[in-house]
Amino acid sequence: MSAARSSSSFLGRGWAFPVARSGVGDVAATEDEEDVRQAILLILETAKGERVMRPDFGCGIHRLVFEPISAVIKTLARKEVEDALVTWEPRIDVKSVSVAEDRRIRGGLLIDIRYAVRTTNTFYNLVFPFHLQEQRS
Repeated sequence: MSAARSSSSFLGRGWAFPVARSGVGDVAATEDEEDVRQAILLILETAKGERVMRPDFGCGIHRLVFEPISAVIKTLARKEVEDALVTWEPRIDVKSVSVAEDRRIRGGLLIDIRYAVRTTNTFYNLVFPFHLQEQRS
C-alpha cells in the first residue's frame, strides 16, 4: 500500500464493475467512494436468486419487469431499492429513494438514490435507469 493512497482508503478497494483488465494486465480495481458507487450498482443490477451461493443477494426490482408503470409499481421499486441497499451496503446511509417515469423512454423508470457515505459523511446521488419494457429500435 503506497503512502499516496487517499485518506478515505478505509472505504475499501475491490474489482472494478464491470470486471475488466487494467492497463498492466491485472484485474482493474476501484477504491474509496467509487468502490461504494460501483457496489451500489452491483446490488441494483443483480436479481435476487441470480447468485447460486447467495440467493438472497441483490435487488427485487427485476420481478417488476413487464409490469405497466403505475403508482404501485413505482412504490414497489422504491421499497425494493431501499431494502436492498440497507441490507447489502453497510458503508452508506440511504437518505432517500425516489422513482419517476422516464419520459424519454417508454416503459422506463429513473430511480434517484441519495445517500451519505457513513465514514466521511459525504453526500452523493445516483440515478439508476431501469426499464420495465423491452426497448425496440
